[in-house]
Amino acid sequence: MSESGNSDSRPTDSMGRVLLKVTRLFALAGGLVLCAMALLTTVSVIGRRFFNTPVTGDFELIAIGTGVCVFAFLPYCHLKRENVLVDFFMSGAPDRVKSLFDAIGNLTYTLIIAIMIWRMSLGGIDLYKVDEMTLILEFSRWWTFPAAILCLVLLLIVCAYTFARSVREVRRS
Repeated sequence: MSESGNSDSRPTDSMGRVLLKVTRLFALAGGLVLCAMALLTTVSVIGRRFFNTPVTGDFELIAIGTGVCVFAFLPYCHLKRENVLVDFFMSGAPDRVKSLFDAIGNLTYTLIIAIMIWRMSLGGIDLYKVDEMTLILEFSRWWTFPAAILCLVLLLIVCAYTFARSVREVRRS
């Protein structure tokens, strides 16, 4: 999206403030997972180098943690307008045009996230039914899906909010 009309990304309405608090908590949780992954990697590398004993299944845990981090960071990032910016073509455009393209982008993103929630739900159910496990730790893969879907539902709410915010900005411009 492009930076439009309101360059301050701090929401001023009550819904936006609540979303900011909730998305910040999700992002902080993602940050804690990221710190845990860094610690796990450090312990595994030290164990591998000095004791010839790495942490068993470290790459599986890092893969799971990476997914958790990405899904946890997305809602906050999008709400703060820090997602992918496409300013090259829009830098000289009027605020109204920028807001219009933001609205189109937010609507598109909302639809994509809705489809992702639907498909990930079905994928998680399939993994639960077949009880697929990770190779080394034999960890059930399905249990990561509810956390990812929860983050995506929050992102869907944020996308709907940012779409409405962009429409308001178009009308104000």
